[in-house]
Amino acid sequence: MQGFTLIELVAVIVIIGILAVVMIPKWSGTSGFDERGFRDRVVAGLRYAQKSAIASRRTVCASFSSPPASVTFSLAAFGAVNCAVSIPLVGPESTPLVVTATGGVNFAALPADVIFDAAGRPAAAALINVSGLPAALAITVEAETGYVH
Repeated sequence: MQGFTLIELVAVIVIIGILAVVMIPKWSGTSGFDERGFRDRVVAGLRYAQKSAIASRRTVCASFSSPPASVTFSLAAFGAVNCAVSIPLVGPESTPLVVTATGGVNFAALPADVIFDAAGRPAAAALINVSGLPAALAITVEAETGYVH
């Protein structure tokens, strides 16, 4: 009679256990990868918007909207203090800079728009909370300097 040895059965059970620990959180959506990725892209976009405002000496706006959770960046007309008349801000890939969430990611932004003036200072401090992440990973835009962290 042929069969499996006890060592082979234990090895298979250990391998299945390792795969379950690694794969089940990703399949169930509780791992936080999507939320963290969205947060990191928004932070990078806000930093790029601030630097673009300084470089072009124009107002740059970041508008938050949902659903789906997204951030649209725009460049105001010369001399404008808001983005009522604006064009899309072009990102590093030579396409309009828009950050859109994947999956069930959501956020709350106060205020709803972040506006950087020509010197890179925001109109007001901002706090953006991405759902599913600890409070320590919220996005903050400092009122005085415009520092995004």
